[in-house]
Amino acid sequence: MSSSSIEQAPVVIEFDHVTKTYKLFENDRQRFLSVFWAPEKRKGITKVNASNDLSFKIRKGEAVAFLGHNGAGKSTALKMITGVTFPTSGTVTVNGSVSALLELTAGFDMALTGRENIHLRGHALGLDSDQIAALEPKVVEFAELGVYIDQPVRTYSSGMKSRLGFAFAVSSDPEILVVDEALSVGDKRFQQKCFARVREIMEDENVTVLFVTHSSGAAQEFCTRGIVLDAGTMKFDGSIQDAIAYYEGHE
Repeated sequence: MSSSSIEQAPVVIEFDHVTKTYKLFENDRQRFLSVFWAPEKRKGITKVNASNDLSFKIRKGEAVAFLGHNGAGKSTALKMITGVTFPTSGTVTVNGSVSALLELTAGFDMALTGRENIHLRGHALGLDSDQIAALEPKVVEFAELGVYIDQPVRTYSSGMKSRLGFAFAVSSDPEILVVDEALSVGDKRFQQKCFARVREIMEDENVTVLFVTHSSGAAQEFCTRGIVLDAGTMKFDGSIQDAIAYYEGHE
């Protein structure tokens, strides 16, 4: 999508002065006491802003890389976009269905079969019965779990759970796709299949892509815009080439 088309596209994600604060406790006793007394009134508690006054807009069809070292705040920002966590202050607005290739096995019911978990996740996303029925064979085929698709998920290996989670995420035709480049699912052949599917989705100009990476090369290959984070603060927002130059110049 051209830069002029992007500028005219609707905003699908907006952070308006967003701060996310976590409380770190010296020990379990302090954590337990915080249930009964306000943490602010006790010693041995440290506050950390994982996101610090973040403001940015992302438009439909953009492919944006979030660059930064470990602890920069990338995962926290994406967890707020996916609804896993919420800001302490400020507002996060998301317009569109989100599929996240982050915590693939979160939300599974271990007592249900793989097939039943497809239906469970579908309902959680607000899909109706016809949509889930259309989605199910795509997930089953991609996951390549064979007869285990009808076995309880508690019997799955961690790799099998990840394959099911990945298959659901990439088969649900998301409007917003969140990708962690560190994602590694299954053996080498299945990993190649996963990356090929992600590239296929990213080539769709109607899909907004958020790509979390430490790699400048991967960011430049997939994205046109880069946001550099450090200690929860946005340090740079611009073209991917300029963002990479900034990121590499401040390593």
